Formats: sequence, C-alpha cells, structure tokens
Amino acid sequence: MKKIITTKCGDIRGTACQWEGVTAYKGIRYATAGRWEYPSIVTHWDGVYEATKYGNCSYQPRTFYNEEEVPEKAFYYNEFRKGETYTYDDDCLFLNIWTPENAVLGDNLPVIFYIHGGGYTGGCGHEKHFDGPVWPLKGVIAVTCNYRLGPMGYLCLPELEEETGHTGNYGMYDQITALQWVRDNIREFGGNPDNITVMGQSAGAMSVQNLCISPLTDGMFAKAVMNSGGGVSKLMNSSATTKDRFPFWKQVMEEVGCSNVEELRRLDVSILFEAWQKLKKTSPKYGMVASPCIDGHALTHSGMEAANAGLQKNIPYMMGSTSQDMAPPIIADMAKNWCIRQDEQKKKTGYCWFFDRQLPGDQCGAWHSSELWYFFGTLSNCWRPFTKHDYKISDAMVTALCNFAKTGNPNEEGSDIWKPTTKPQDKIMIWGEKMPKMGKTNKLKLWYTMFTNKAVGE
Repeated sequence: MKKIITTKCGDIRGTACQWEGVTAYKGIRYATAGRWEYPSIVTHWDGVYEATKYGNCSYQPRTFYNEEEVPEKAFYYNEFRKGETYTYDDDCLFLNIWTPENAVLGDNLPVIFYIHGGGYTGGCGHEKHFDGPVWPLKGVIAVTCNYRLGPMGYLCLPELEEETGHTGNYGMYDQITALQWVRDNIREFGGNPDNITVMGQSAGAMSVQNLCISPLTDGMFAKAVMNSGGGVSKLMNSSATTKDRFPFWKQVMEEVGCSNVEELRRLDVSILFEAWQKLKKTSPKYGMVASPCIDGHALTHSGMEAANAGLQKNIPYMMGSTSQDMAPPIIADMAKNWCIRQDEQKKKTGYCWFFDRQLPGDQCGAWHSSELWYFFGTLSNCWRPFTKHDYKISDAMVTALCNFAKTGNPNEEGSDIWKPTTKPQDKIMIWGEKMPKMGKTNKLKLWYTMFTNKAVGE
C-alpha cells in the first residue's frame, strides 16, 4: 500500500517494503548544496513527494570503474552490491525512512538514524544490507542517509575558507543537516524527535563519535551506537586540522590544472578523483586526507582529546566490533575504553559487545561489516546459506538494539544479563557460535587474526 502523510515540508507518498506492516519512504531530499558549499535544509516542496525509489549516491571511486572487473574489490561488491544499480551525482543529499505501516503523529516511536561506513570515500544508505531494516516490526523507526564522500565531502582549501569562514567537513555538515531534517519532520512519521539514537559502522561509527563531540549537535540525539570504529585509541586518533590538509589539496589543484576554486567546481569529477587517488598514494604523510578534521566549528577537538576531557555527550552508548575486524584488538579496546571513560567520569552507561559468528558460505569469519546483516535483520537479502541459528542471533541483536533505542538499556525489561562496561566489569556481550552470553575476548587470538584477515574492509 502506498501511504501519503503530511509533513512540515508537504505531502509525501511512501511505498511497501518487503516486510508486511512496514512502509518505506525512499529518496527524500533533505538538503541542497552546490559543490563545496555547506548544505541548505529542505523546508518545502510542491505537490506530493514521491518517495518510492532511492536517490543518488555521492560520487566515489567506484563511480568510475566496473567493480566486477577489479578483483581486489570483489569481496564487498559480491556481498553488498552485486546485481544492484546505483546512480552517482553531486546532487546526493537524500535520506530513507522505514516506519510501521500504521504509525501516525503522536505515536512517539524511537528512531535510529544510521550513518553508513566506507572510509568516508564510498557507500550509501541503501545497499543490500540496509534495504529494509526490520526495526519497525519492533516499534522503532529506521533512517539512513547519503552524504558527500571523498573530495566532494572533505576537500579543504584557503579559498573556500574565505567564502564562508571555514572549510572542509562538508560530509559531516550533511549528516548534521540530515539529522536536523529528521528532528524537524519525524513526528509526522510517528517518531519522537527527542528519542533519536545515532548509529554508524566503521567510518559511520567515527562519524557518530564526531557528532558526539561536536558543539553543533547538542540536544539533537539521545543515544549513540558505534560499530567497529568509535572509541578511544592513540593509534586511531587524528588531530589533523583544515590547515594541515591545505598543502595536499593545493597539490590536487595543481595536478588538475585549476588556478582557482571556480575552475575546480566546473572540473569533470572523474579528473578530480583520478588526481586525488594518485596523490594520496604518493603523499602518505597527509594521512586520510578525505575525512573529517578539526575546523574550529563542527569539530574543535580530536575524539581522544574530547573523551579524556569529558566533552563527549552524556548519553548512553552501545559499542562493539567483530573478531575479524580491520585491526581486531585495537578496535575492540577502543570501544571498551570509551565506555570505561563514561563510567570514570560519572556519565551515563556504556554497553560493549563482540560479534564472533563465522558467517556461512566461505571461510572469511566475522569480517569487518559482517554484523550488519544481523543488526538490520536483512539476512534474506544476502546470498549466504544462513541457518536457523543465524536468524536467532539476528533476532537477539535486533531486539537488543531496539531495546537500547527505546530505553538506553539493551536488556529486556526485568533482565540485567548484559552488564554495563566498567573497568572492574571486563566481560562484554558476545554474539557468536552459541547464543548470546557475557564473556571475555581472546586477545592473543585477536592479534593473530589481525595479520591473517581475508577481508579487511573497503
């Protein structure tokens, strides 16, 4: 059934989802922005907005090659994108919402606002594992969003700073604007703008952490979930500023033969991407040049500096990683360290988890991003021969996540099986070959895995 509701922006028509009783609103334009301009939120449209198909993705490296023809990219392509068609454009600021079919204004349902990963250079909010989360069947509204990636989202230049007083972090501002659009309009979808959980994985988790320390997001969300990317670690901490990035992006301008920003804005995007990818390989000293950096506005501290100083939002956290993550022992400790900081600083509770289910169908184990099929409950979208046990694990993970979104506690009402993470309490929730239980991770095994991974992320 195609459902029409009236929002502050105007009427919008949704469409049926693969789950009976769930309505999807796909490809909602939440903002507009020119190339390297900060986003302007959408407040009105004429007529009925047809939210029945997904919007464009941001330009990204895979825009310019056939993934099937690049062996080193085959794993994640086969897992999450094979057989699907994606469109790429500067015009990419779209979000998607899934609600219970009968949700109406006043229901005040909790909301999970999910930010995809991909190293700040790839991905979108409607790959197979995100396509149709089961959360609305548990009474939780789901939101995913697209944001600008790579050079389109994180280029920094003095000339751009002269235009607006700051530069860079365009992708982060997109995320904040999408979150603001949801806060402004989610009531009409049956949601509660004061009970939003921000969630992300990998670069999406790092994005969530940035939202948790940004002075621009105070009061915008109530809880946070970080998968395989958020937390405290000296090895994974970046304190790069926009000025630190200027020399690299000036090199890119020279490489493409542009003498000013207006010429760069008119440049064919494939030429820009080619130069960026070439120079980042030859200039490793600049680090992850296409990623958020301290700009004095959206970000004023690094994640580690903020956590050590107690500047992170005082909200409940749920954090974890997988056993075959990119750097398993480091990522696992990052999550625990963040939650321990919460306890030491007398802030709200943090809950840690660890995903160790060896996915059927190959020998790659619990690789980076593998838990997403389970958290979203979209196992039926996947090629793998999942078993009844996989569906049981997924239901347990979805239930815990939705409980957390509702109350800030992943336990069922009346249960305290999952203990908050503190320094004395070093057991965490483990989802693996057996049913969920509290336990400890094997550090030696994680270090061994770090050097034998078969699939380590995009």
